[in-house]
Amino acid sequence: MRSTRIVTSFIKNSDQILILKRSEKVRSMKGLWSGVSGMIENNENPLDRAKIEIFEEIGMKEDEIKLVKKSEKMKISSSQYKNHQWEIFPFLFETKKETIQLNWENSDFKWILPIELKNYETVPSLEKLLLNLL
Repeated sequence: MRSTRIVTSFIKNSDQILILKRSEKVRSMKGLWSGVSGMIENNENPLDRAKIEIFEEIGMKEDEIKLVKKSEKMKISSSQYKNHQWEIFPFLFETKKETIQLNWENSDFKWILPIELKNYETVPSLEKLLLNLL
């Protein structure tokens, strides 16, 4: 079975979390809602990759976010990809900034209450990842 290592970060502002809608230009999970995600390259530190993805995907610099919590990596399978497993490193960051600058990887964003996540079509196990961080 093939495995891909990725980070998924949730950004919290007051009581709300940020979710992003994956664009049609990305390779996987098109049109689904997710956190800020990206592939870990080589032997890269997952926390470093998470901060890079946050800057690339939503324009927040390291001094505008604060790490609140990280969880143990989770292994997740998706029916969309046979013989493939995702190793996800989840993080929760906090920010006071509400302004988002999306890059091409996402087509929309929303600030929502965590309980509202179930109302969105998300990447596999997103709600489970979030609950482990709250």
